[in-house]
Amino acid sequence: MSGLSGMSVVFDLDGTLVDSEPNYFEAGRQVLAEHGVPDFTWADHERYLGISTLETVMLWKREYGLRASVEELLAAKNRRYLELARTATRAYPEMRKFVELLASEGVPMAVASGSSFEAITAILAGTGLDAHLRTVVSADEVAHGKPAPDVFLEAAARLGAAPADCMVVEDAAPGAAAAHAAGMRCVAIPYVAAQADAPEFATAGLLVRGGQAEFTARAAYDWLVRAAASG
Repeated sequence: MSGLSGMSVVFDLDGTLVDSEPNYFEAGRQVLAEHGVPDFTWADHERYLGISTLETVMLWKREYGLRASVEELLAAKNRRYLELARTATRAYPEMRKFVELLASEGVPMAVASGSSFEAITAILAGTGLDAHLRTVVSADEVAHGKPAPDVFLEAAARLGAAPADCMVVEDAAPGAAAAHAAGMRCVAIPYVAAQADAPEFATAGLLVRGGQAEFTARAAYDWLVRAAASG
């Protein structure tokens, strides 16, 4: 009998399961350059970690005074991103092991992401993670993206799980805040190590301060078993 009976796990995608942020940065850099913003940097990109693509382009329009519509910007960014994502997205090896370990125990799992549904499914198929992660929620399908809890609550509903029985795995502060707001425990693996002291991460049940370099499937699994036992 698994020590995780009754527990469900909801994964963020970008920066958590897969190292997709370089592709998001490059897609954004290209789109902004085409719209008269030639010097978008990685540091600029880090300000938008963890929020949906739609909310990102809405912020760009305001902050950079872009003339293009939000719809045009969103379509352009998603198109560029998909071109990059299909050819060059890597799953983190320890995260792949973690998914496989949970699958072997029969733990229900979902992906809840700010990316478009098309991008999520393309990446899961391209990395082979779709073999285990078949329940997918995009922020485009709910009223509010992270840090609102909507995507995580929808994922729990699709898994038939109570929020209190769900564990979220996240890399960004808005996602940790969303998990807390949803009433779910959180394993936080900060994508940007310098952000590990962000107040949102203080609510996480397990904070892997060193990010993916420090994360191991076995340590996360053992912590989940202890958390499940403690109720």
